[in-house]
Amino acid sequence: MSLAFVFPGQGSQSVGMLAEHIANATVVAECFAEADDVLGLSLTRLVQEGPETELDRTENTQPAILTASVALWRLWQSEGGAVPAVMAGHSLGEYSALVCASALPFRDAVALVRKRGQLMQAAVPPGNGAMAAILGLDDAAVVACCDGVDGTVAPANFNAPGQVVIAGESTAVDAAIVSCQAAGAKRAMKLAVSVPSHCALMKGAADAFADAIGSANLQMPSIPVVHNVDATTSRTIPELREKLLRQLYQPVQWTSCIGAIAAMGVNRAVECGPGRVLAGLIKRIDRSIDVEGIDSRATFDAAAGRV
Repeated sequence: MSLAFVFPGQGSQSVGMLAEHIANATVVAECFAEADDVLGLSLTRLVQEGPETELDRTENTQPAILTASVALWRLWQSEGGAVPAVMAGHSLGEYSALVCASALPFRDAVALVRKRGQLMQAAVPPGNGAMAAILGLDDAAVVACCDGVDGTVAPANFNAPGQVVIAGESTAVDAAIVSCQAAGAKRAMKLAVSVPSHCALMKGAADAFADAIGSANLQMPSIPVVHNVDATTSRTIPELREKLLRQLYQPVQWTSCIGAIAAMGVNRAVECGPGRVLAGLIKRIDRSIDVEGIDSRATFDAAAGRV
C-alpha cells in the first residue's frame, strides 16, 4: 500500500482547530509556540480563541494552517507513523508539504507565508477582486465562460471534476457566474474571500515575493512533492523556486496532482491539517484512494492503525 500525505490550504481554518492535540501533545504545543516566537504574536491564542475575523485574514490564516499541518506531521513522526511515498499540498499547503519534506525550515516558512499573505492582501484593493465556485460544469466550459467576458477572470482552482473555482476582477467574476449559469452550471456562487488567489491579479504579488523566494533556504525535498502549477515534481532548486512563484498567479491543478500521485501507485492518503476539505475532493477525483484525517486524537489513532 503506497501512502501520500496531502496538506490543506486556506479555507480549512476554524477557531479551536487542533485544540485536543494542543492540550495533550507536547510536540504540537511546541510547534505553535515556535510559530508564536517567529511572528511576535500569539498565533496559539488566535487559533484557539479567535476572533474568527482575525484568523480569516490571509496574513494570519496562512501561518496558522502551515503551523497546524507541520505540528500534525511532527506528531505523526514522533509516534512512529509510516513514511509517505509522496506529498502534495493545496495552494498554501504546498509550503506545508515542503517543510515536512525537509525542503524548507519551519521557522523560515512561517515568516515566508506571512509575507506571502501580506503581499496577496495588498495586491488588490478590497472589493476589487473576487472568487466564485462553479459546480457541475466541465473544465473546458468554465474556461470558455471566463474567456467570453470582459475583464480579468480565469479558473484559479481545478479542485475536482465538476468543481472549479474562478478568480479575478469582481465585475468580471459576476459576468462569468452569469455565463456559467447559462452554460448549465448546477451552482455558481461567490466565495467569502478577500483575495482573488491564483489569477493574473496576483502577478504583482509574485513579483514582490520574488526576492523572498529567491533568498529562501530551500533544499531538494527528501520526499517527492507534487507541485500545484503542473502536477510534477521539481528536479532543481531554481525550478522549485519558479514553481512557487508561478503558483501565486496560475491555477492550482489539484485534479491533476491527485491523478499524478495515483499514477505513482498511491492508494491511501492522510490529510495532514485541520478539516476534511481535501478528503472530499480526493473522493470526487479518484475513489480508489482511501483518505483519512488526523486532526483529532481518535482520527489520528485510526490512521496510525491503533484502533
